[in-house]
Amino acid sequence: MRLGVLDIGSNTVHLLLVDAHPGAQPVAFASHKRPLSLVKHLEDDGSISEKGQQELIDFVHEARDFAGRHDAEDLLAFCTSAIREAANGEAVIERIHRETGVTLQELTGREEAAMTFFAVRRWYGWGREKILSLDIGGGSFEMAMGNDSLPDIAESVPLGAQRLTRDWLSEDPPTAKSVKELRRYIRSTLKPVVHAFKELGQPTLVTGTSKTFRSLARIAGAAPSGAGPYVRRVLQRTDLGLWTQRISAMASGDRVHLPGVSEARALQVLAGALVAEAAMELFEVDELEICPWALREGLILRRLDQLVFDGPLAPPDHIRPIASERRRIEMQHPAWSAR
Repeated sequence: MRLGVLDIGSNTVHLLLVDAHPGAQPVAFASHKRPLSLVKHLEDDGSISEKGQQELIDFVHEARDFAGRHDAEDLLAFCTSAIREAANGEAVIERIHRETGVTLQELTGREEAAMTFFAVRRWYGWGREKILSLDIGGGSFEMAMGNDSLPDIAESVPLGAQRLTRDWLSEDPPTAKSVKELRRYIRSTLKPVVHAFKELGQPTLVTGTSKTFRSLARIAGAAPSGAGPYVRRVLQRTDLGLWTQRISAMASGDRVHLPGVSEARALQVLAGALVAEAAMELFEVDELEICPWALREGLILRRLDQLVFDGPLAPPDHIRPIASERRRIEMQHPAWSAR
């Protein structure tokens, strides 16, 4: 089947069409996206402005029509911290549904972390045992760890690269004082969260997902995206520390010349590097591996699993109770539970 996934993020609105079948690897068919920084469309009271809402609605119309023209059979649409934390987020979701017919699923930060982990687990398999998954978005930073399909612990903190750039790094290039203050804030925010993870012991694999981690690895010498998804890409903490220092002294106009850094993300790559550096230090990680799958793939794979258990490919009646119980347990898993 052809499945569409509409991702309303903090930096970009992105429609991905994939050809996907239960038991098979999803294969990308087409992509349609637009840079849209919803953070820049926030009013003083934290609500998304009328202009921001209209731009978002226009893109959702485009995405729906694009999916229809390319024979998508199903459309998953979701939003993350950009709308979740907006003062009028619920009203924006209702307006989008009213004017476009598309229903946005609002994911909590912990659900983001859990579904990203789910994709990472599927990519690497059971042989990698205990995985720690890290994902830096525009508005938040997600962490999850465990041995199973869903993590034993999943957390989200407001340390997104775009958010931190807006709130802490107003100068271009930033002052040494602002960088120092941001470092202190990141560490004070992360420390209690990392402490909870430490109770689970050391991971056997640490992964970084998202555009921020991919860009940082590319800056540090990893293979370009053109080399394909199966090339192993790693980010060393020592390399990250050196490049974080260099980037902090560069203006955004100079950062665009770094490999893997687009003009749209040049301003916020420093904040992302500071979060990655602090996370690797606090988790005591010397090296992490870049995983090509993340939240979108997690939602796709989860949808395919639902088709297996609920659709025409559902298991026989004598297996259904086992499958239903497994799903019930997963949905009650601590990674999905509200605090």
